[in-house]
Amino acid sequence: MRLLENADADELYRLIDANRAHLARWMPFVGQTRSAADSLAFIGSARRQLAENRGMQMAIVGGERIIGVAGFHRIDWARRSTSIGYWLAEDQQGAGTMTLAVTALVDHAFAGFRLARVEIRAGVENRRSRAIPERLGFHEEGVVRGAERIGPRVIDHVVYAMTGGEWERVSANRSRDALRA
Repeated sequence: MRLLENADADELYRLIDANRAHLARWMPFVGQTRSAADSLAFIGSARRQLAENRGMQMAIVGGERIIGVAGFHRIDWARRSTSIGYWLAEDQQGAGTMTLAVTALVDHAFAGFRLARVEIRAGVENRRSRAIPERLGFHEEGVVRGAERIGPRVIDHVVYAMTGGEWERVSANRSRDALRA
């Protein structure tokens, strides 16, 4: 993963456009991304977010090309919490890439930022997105009804959360399991 740069606008737009049907079901930004200029505006917003210490968006890179985006939506420093969002090109799914990316973000949230809580929300019917926090040991906290408008649809979200102490235990168990393998 790496920070998004202005020079990524064309590549990012082409990736979104090539995955439009796949992404549009769950990602509200897809309908508003109509050109590389829209991707450049997103990158500019992400760079301001980082400069203002409010969060960050990262390019997920496979080989030499961008294959998705993941990051912290907003960091609430007073509450020491954040939420993570992510998406991946359809042809890149199923290889564990997003699980690794989200693991790195969660590690950074707790060890780097010293946050107390990380939240992930996913559409109730978005099984692939929900599998990430479930695989990582996040706790399902409930459903937020009518959480997001995506085009003409309004979808419900499942809310998952992890605290710093829980993540330490999950990480320790993962390390022990790796040593046994």
